[in-house]
Amino acid sequence: MKVFVTGATGFVGAAVTRELLAHGHQVLGLARSGRSADRLRQMGAEVLRGDLDAPETLRPGAQAADAIIHTGFMHDFSHFAEACAIDRAAIETLGAAIENTGKPLIVTAGLASLDAAGRVAVETDRALPPSDAYSRASEAAAKALSGRGIPTSVMRLPPSVHGRGDHGFVPMLIDIARRKGLSACIGEGENAWPAVHVHDAARAFRLALERGPSAETYHAVAEQGVPFRKIAEAIAIGLGVSFVSLTTDEARDHFGWFFGFATIDQPTSSDRTRARLGWSSTGPDLLMDIMEGGYFRQALADFRPTAERRCPP
Repeated sequence: MKVFVTGATGFVGAAVTRELLAHGHQVLGLARSGRSADRLRQMGAEVLRGDLDAPETLRPGAQAADAIIHTGFMHDFSHFAEACAIDRAAIETLGAAIENTGKPLIVTAGLASLDAAGRVAVETDRALPPSDAYSRASEAAAKALSGRGIPTSVMRLPPSVHGRGDHGFVPMLIDIARRKGLSACIGEGENAWPAVHVHDAARAFRLALERGPSAETYHAVAEQGVPFRKIAEAIAIGLGVSFVSLTTDEARDHFGWFFGFATIDQPTSSDRTRARLGWSSTGPDLLMDIMEGGYFRQALADFRPTAERRCPP
């Protein structure tokens, strides 16, 4: 099968590209730059030059392929609403390009905004509609395509997709801890982040593709929920800084723009996904990966740990 992959040189997209190629599929990858194009060719993929913020450049890729996996997203959280609007336009363009063809489209979405507060989230839970508080509309756009008869499935990814080359939430937390000289949780730090290793996530995408066209929702979740406190403790150990408990007001100052993500509390099941796809996780867990996955290789000579109030045992 020939698969058009957006974000094909990103952290998740590159893993998906390699997984597809390793299992006999052809990949046509979207490349924004010559450097990205060269990287795709080195992996063995074909190249389509284009850009998410120029959605019409995606149309030839969708038309030339047998299936589409959309992993691309502009991770500029200082312009998050704009990035979400670009993502929505890209999904709508991809869907329009394959309408009435029966080609499957897999759209990547996040687990941060499910309507499942206070319990373990499952695949049948709906995502909250886009809002000013959280404007990502990937899932809403995918469901709209499904409503038009375009076979669009959703792969929900957890807050931490971890592994070598990760540039997501864990490295952001490490950067905050490095700059502040301490690693923090909020209160007891029992809010839970689901997690998955990037190679396990890539395999979930491939299995969903090979299962055939559908409007299914999948959870690429290996660990149902890792307490944020445990993540902060691992970062403190890795950096050699103090681990502290902060009040909500203190945490707002400590985390800054990241505060909302630091409060995520969404334990999540992947039982339905495992049953539907025959998928299981084989990679290291999040805490092991933080300690052994190369997250702390930068020099720490400028660190001066700060003595602070610690989380209660």
